[in-house]
Amino acid sequence: MPYLTSASAGTASTDLGLGFGIPGYAHPLVAPTEWGELTRPGTPLHWVVLNVADGPGTRPDPHCLEATGRLRNAGVRVLGHLDVTYGARAFGELVSDAHRYLDWYEVDGFLLDRCPTERTALPEVRRTVATLRALLGGGHLVLGHGTHPYPGYADTADQLVTFAGPWSDYRWSQVAEWTAEHPPERFCHLVHGLPHRHLDEALRIARWQGASTIYFTDHTDRGGSTDPWVTMPGYWDEIVSRVGTGVSE
Repeated sequence: MPYLTSASAGTASTDLGLGFGIPGYAHPLVAPTEWGELTRPGTPLHWVVLNVADGPGTRPDPHCLEATGRLRNAGVRVLGHLDVTYGARAFGELVSDAHRYLDWYEVDGFLLDRCPTERTALPEVRRTVATLRALLGGGHLVLGHGTHPYPGYADTADQLVTFAGPWSDYRWSQVAEWTAEHPPERFCHLVHGLPHRHLDEALRIARWQGASTIYFTDHTDRGGSTDPWVTMPGYWDEIVSRVGTGVSE
């Protein structure tokens, strides 16, 4: 199994404290059950992403305000979704969206989705992260690379999404050796198209590759035509029970 080939990664990830990073459910009017489940006591949530309309939208949304208010009252960290577009998005646009998220929804941090991975893009990402931290007065920042970036990104944000994709790729994936220099709390894996029968295997991969924040779903992107994250997986109750009690084998 390729994901077990790195001895250093396996050694560094013996106690992950797994929890969920929710990439962003559909609008609360469309997915009321999903948003309601996030406040269930005992659900091991690390963070939930709010994506109103490919960002914060043009005005405060009362339904999103209500949903995020319930999460905040339950002690759940809410992150605003910022699309970096692999470095093509203008710095001023990102900061403007961040201001709206803070003013309207009082978010606790941000997910910088489609974050670049190259060494040459690192200075601009550092500039963006520093500005967002100043706006937040700290906060929680996640870089949504979706793959292993240049190692210098690990010192830039609180967490990196080092895998985002289908189970058919995840089951044969290999962890970058440099990740062993950091604790599992720094890394997140998002996997779609994961059948129920492979849930145990996927949890073992996360453990061995050293990622403590995960989200697995049996929904697929249908070749890139749909968003697999907008609704909860069919095995939600089971994975909540397994992760919440620390059972991953």
